Amino acid sequence: MRIQLLIAAVGPIFLACSLSPAADREAQSPGASDRRGQEPQSSASQQGAKPSAEPQALFSKGQTALQSGDLDGAEKAFRQVLAMDPSAGAAYSNLGVIAMRRKDWDQALRLLEKASTLAPKVSGIRLNIGLVHYRQGDYAAAIPPLSSVLRDQPDSQQARYLLGLCNLFVQDYANAVSILEPLWPQKSDDFIYLYVLSITAGAAGQKELEEKALTRLVEVGGDRPEFHLLLGKAYLNRQETGKAILELERAASANPNLPFVHFNLGIAYVRTGDSERAEAEFRREIAIEPDVPDTYELLGEFYMRAGKETEAEKSFLEALRRNSRTAGSHFGIAKIYLHQGKYEQALGETDTALHLAPGRQGTHNLRGQILGKLGRKDEAQAEFAQVKKMADSSYSKDLESFGEGRVPNPELTQQPPP
Repeated sequence: MRIQLLIAAVGPIFLACSLSPAADREAQSPGASDRRGQEPQSSASQQGAKPSAEPQALFSKGQTALQSGDLDGAEKAFRQVLAMDPSAGAAYSNLGVIAMRRKDWDQALRLLEKASTLAPKVSGIRLNIGLVHYRQGDYAAAIPPLSSVLRDQPDSQQARYLLGLCNLFVQDYANAVSILEPLWPQKSDDFIYLYVLSITAGAAGQKELEEKALTRLVEVGGDRPEFHLLLGKAYLNRQETGKAILELERAASANPNLPFVHFNLGIAYVRTGDSERAEAEFRREIAIEPDVPDTYELLGEFYMRAGKETEAEKSFLEALRRNSRTAGSHFGIAKIYLHQGKYEQALGETDTALHLAPGRQGTHNLRGQILGKLGRKDEAQAEFAQVKKMADSSYSKDLESFGEGRVPNPELTQQPPP
């Protein structure tokens, strides 16, 4: 059984906004669900002149094709609608949904932003924009559209949960807790939600809530391997490595091919100093899930610790090939280039890492070192001054250490299979 954490926690990922082909700026009542159980967020109708029958018929044809999974047929119909009515926000929205299902995130974003311009009050479009940013790993960019959805629909569990996750991933732990905790009455039997709440509360220093969520997690988890995986991760986050290994090994024993169990065992064995076992676990994870960038990034950090720069660079590049937004891999490559005397290339990598994760103390520190090597002393001193001002020492925690940092959560961010 593949764990589909995000799906289980927040429902369907792709939400086709069922709008009329002449959608304007006024949202109407929700439409019907499609065959996959995806709930359209809202529908909008044109006020004034009634659209002609032909675009309406084409739009209906596109909707039917989309609901049946005929993406090519749906795209053709919606583009025909736009040829007749370039202001049809509904057609742009559904073309965005088609691009999402194809995982063409850049194209999806362009189409959905156009749809949002034409129908700014339709919250379902903004939710999909947030989802696209989420799938791209740009959690900071996902926060504004998801926040706007939650303002319009305070009872939207999906928007609230996704917004909480995004705040968790950008390390705004206090805000993440305030967003996630209100879901307790509806989701206190959901062991995935309880895991997310426990690690978020722990990171925010709210120990009472962390214990409450963890206790409830144990109560509702049962003996499923997915539960032992999450409980093991919770122990890793609490620096209780021995307990973590016991739970993770139980999960692996019950299901050796469970995604992400070997990923976390690799982290655990790095912490215990068992390098041979750690590398083997990371390799097992890659065999099970070959397209998860986080595993290659951690393997790169592992090789860096062992002084194996060639292997480390290869792993970081594999991570970036799968997701160019992995700041830790750019950081790792910058360190390698600095050591190799490739200062200009190292500077470019640190600049990219800072663009992706601007609050990282260690990246500023590394950039200062590189600027010093380039003879740009004033700029280097400015970077070191910035390091001193930064209260959060996330440098060692998030980019360089398996020991003190919070554990990555790729199982919360990866796209599940269709």
